[in-house]
Amino acid sequence: MPLPDTTTTTTALPGAAALTATAGQGAHQPQADLRAAAKGAAPDSAATDSAAAHAPTIRYSQRPDTLHLPGYPIGRSPRQVSLTQYWREGFFAADTTATLATPAGGYGVAGHPLPRSLRSDDAVTLALLACFAIALTAISRSSRFIVRQAKGLLHTPGDNRADVAETSAEVRFQLFLVLQTCLLLALLQHSYTTTFIGTTAAPGARYLLMGAFMAAFVAYFALKALLYAVANTTFFGRLKSRLWLKSQLFLTAAEGVLLFPVVLLTAYFDIRPAATAWWVAIVLIIVKMLALHKCKSIFFKRPNGFLQIILYFCTLEMVPLAGLWAALVEMGNYLTTNF
Repeated sequence: MPLPDTTTTTTALPGAAALTATAGQGAHQPQADLRAAAKGAAPDSAATDSAAAHAPTIRYSQRPDTLHLPGYPIGRSPRQVSLTQYWREGFFAADTTATLATPAGGYGVAGHPLPRSLRSDDAVTLALLACFAIALTAISRSSRFIVRQAKGLLHTPGDNRADVAETSAEVRFQLFLVLQTCLLLALLQHSYTTTFIGTTAAPGARYLLMGAFMAAFVAYFALKALLYAVANTTFFGRLKSRLWLKSQLFLTAAEGVLLFPVVLLTAYFDIRPAATAWWVAIVLIIVKMLALHKCKSIFFKRPNGFLQIILYFCTLEMVPLAGLWAALVEMGNYLTTNF
């Protein structure tokens, strides 16, 4: 039986020896071919031929990018490199020889803004100046009324003192001083909140905080007057209740006058918080002691009424004050956290 004819095929490679392959052996062997080519070829030519034969192919995906951060827009393709119009333009945009000396754009993150103080707030300054001017004018015109009310706090009056009528100007003067007391207490509470609790981040949140504190103080004094009117009218009569409400109105107005210097020192001279706390505590002690003396002289004239006056004073005076303090602290924590 005749054997199959074997033919020899030569393949010329550039810059290398001829590779010989037998047709009857099947496919080429890449390893043997590369070794045969490397023997007769220069090193640079062999590397070039190998890199050209095994060059990688880059294929960009056409699917959308789903690996971007939440809240940020989808990133652009890395092949799209361009600058915005405002970065390309400049004063020397028409000059082809001019180049930018500094790179465009900024680096880093924005820092925390400094908290605004009361001294730099124009609205607070105008409010304090208006309160000072109006209060000074009212006090100069109502000096006789102030002296009469101050004398009534220090001695025991009879029941006929309740029949002494007050003019409408005197009532308006006291109501204005009560509102001034609420404003000053709100500023002091705002200073305490920003010092010991924290500041607010929103630009107009500080006025919201001051307004909330002032509304809380107005509600406190109104609720306390309502409780006193109901309790005193029920247990002691209408005349004594009216006399007590007049005394409370005058004491609250005087409290605002005594707190005005410490508010000015806190806002414009940066006195220590401990000194402010001592001043406010002394003013409150003086006012509460005068109220306790007035309560005893109106309602509890008997010598054995000490326990009754303590229970009465703690129920209608100290308990609402403690509730007010707790409400102000919670309000400050909520507003500074959410605003």
